[in-house]
Amino acid sequence: MGETLAAVPLIKQIQARHPELSITITTTSPTGSAEVTRAFGDSVQHCYLPFDLACCVRRFVKQLSPKCCIIMETELWPNLIHYLKQADAQVLLANARLSAKSAASYRKNHKLTLPMLKLLDGIAAQSEQAAERFIELGVSAERVAVCGSLKFDINIDAERVEAAKALRQQWLATDKPVWVAGSVHPGEFAALIQAHQQLLKTHPNALMIMVPRHPEQFDAAAAAIKNAGLALVRRSTGELVLADTQVVLGDTMGELLMFYGAADQAFVGGSLIVHGGHNPLEPAAMGLPVMMGPNYRDFIEISELLQSAGGLTVVDDAATLAAHLIELFANSEAYNQASLAAKEVVAQNRGSLAKQLAVVESMMAIRELDLAE
Repeated sequence: MGETLAAVPLIKQIQARHPELSITITTTSPTGSAEVTRAFGDSVQHCYLPFDLACCVRRFVKQLSPKCCIIMETELWPNLIHYLKQADAQVLLANARLSAKSAASYRKNHKLTLPMLKLLDGIAAQSEQAAERFIELGVSAERVAVCGSLKFDINIDAERVEAAKALRQQWLATDKPVWVAGSVHPGEFAALIQAHQQLLKTHPNALMIMVPRHPEQFDAAAAAIKNAGLALVRRSTGELVLADTQVVLGDTMGELLMFYGAADQAFVGGSLIVHGGHNPLEPAAMGLPVMMGPNYRDFIEISELLQSAGGLTVVDDAATLAAHLIELFANSEAYNQASLAAKEVVAQNRGSLAKQLAVVESMMAIRELDLAE
């Protein structure tokens, strides 16, 4: 879903500049698929990417016969790249990030990964650190450009904002303190529940929206909330959120961005456990002060930018999470400073779209020159 949202503006720019092109978008999740349909309708072809088995990928590439392929972030599949290059397609890795841990894994499995990386015609890296890691792995420096993250160019349309406001009104939560725990994992549920229980002692009408990262975790999250004695409404049931509701479980797909828009503060999960964290830019773009645990290695550059500006706070456990929630709900000046800082970081780092589009245009020009020859 995150990669799809980041790709939408880039694809729309390509469509505007090259209306003659036939574009196929692949996704690997139902939420990503739904976002493609919402954003593009029937103006593109959409399908799921096949498993990276030689027979499947070979047939897929032969059927599409692509001139260019843009791969988002780090979804690198050896057979796909191999057969794309056999079909003489240009292959660009866009919005590319590479953590120190992933780079070490690539080095460990170098017989598989390094030949694959060297087949790429270009890499549009999110940061200087990511670019250096790709070059250290053997990618030619001439093929690597630092373009920033497309996720800073997130475009939250007015329709989503209005839907979020309407949802908060529907929940009778306009005057309540509301916070979101987004993309959370087992191992974090207990800490989030404990933090909310502490918040309720000072703000008895507070509402938490807990959104597990994966659907298979919905029931476990619901059980943990009920076992803690909190009044729960599951979003999927369509039950009314009443004045005494303490937790809404976001057990639906594709609504996290709207939940952020309906809240005042956000915790981004996968970070209190050793997982690597998830993208904090969506709540930041909504103007929410953001909290994360200390394990955010997959979004280290983004998280540190937000943290240094004052838009993100690192919390170690339930107690520090609760204390920060309580502080910002009680101190409007501190809240407004953190909210403004979060939005400004997003605004100041926009511009990746234009840089990545320039790389795409360059790659397409090379392809057209090859075809002309």
